[in-house]
Amino acid sequence: MSISENLSRIQQQIEQISAEYQRENVRLLAVSKTKPVQAIEEAIRAGQCAFGENYVQEGVEKIAYFSGNKLLEWHFIGPLQSNKSRLVAEHFDWIQTVDRFKIAERLNDQRPEHLPPLNVLIQINISDESSKSGIQPEEMFSLAEKISQFPRLKLRGLMAIPKPESEPEQQKIALRKMKDLFNRLQQRFESVDTLSMGMSDDMASAIDCGSTMVRIGTAIFGERNYSQKV
Repeated sequence: MSISENLSRIQQQIEQISAEYQRENVRLLAVSKTKPVQAIEEAIRAGQCAFGENYVQEGVEKIAYFSGNKLLEWHFIGPLQSNKSRLVAEHFDWIQTVDRFKIAERLNDQRPEHLPPLNVLIQINISDESSKSGIQPEEMFSLAEKISQFPRLKLRGLMAIPKPESEPEQQKIALRKMKDLFNRLQQRFESVDTLSMGMSDDMASAIDCGSTMVRIGTAIFGERNYSQKV
């Protein structure tokens, strides 16, 4: 199937799942990491506007290539090293992986004045995996309070990559914990409106548990060749 056909199929799935679980306005983030600009162009022609990139330099090059299209929205969704924070601050619209004060502070200081505030999601290590980034749930409010004070950042919500589970009910344990955290954060900060969780294998469970944004890559663009990453 083509990229446009894949996008149409996934959008239909999102709509069907959303209707089944009585959810509204679930957004699709197309994860375009390692994929060439030609693949992104096909997705754009099919109506997709929001794209996620994991590698800073690769993402910056793609953003520059598509700089004439002001409808596009670029999300950084990979772990961010301090020495690359300026590139994210200067080029991306969103970062979904803030998990420490130092990174938030650098992003705020490096965000150009002529751009809108950088949209920020706090990454939660909801399954407590040592191999994954993210803060512990009990650290959420402390970091959120600090982010909310930065004028060049806008706190939008939470992101998580739960541990893979083969059974939907097992998947939903971590996803429900994320929804509870999101509800609590939303009660304190009026700017919070985004809960980014769910990928190809757990999309239905994530939407059921309240995700407002699912991150889908391979099911849209096909298998990845990581030897080509920048």
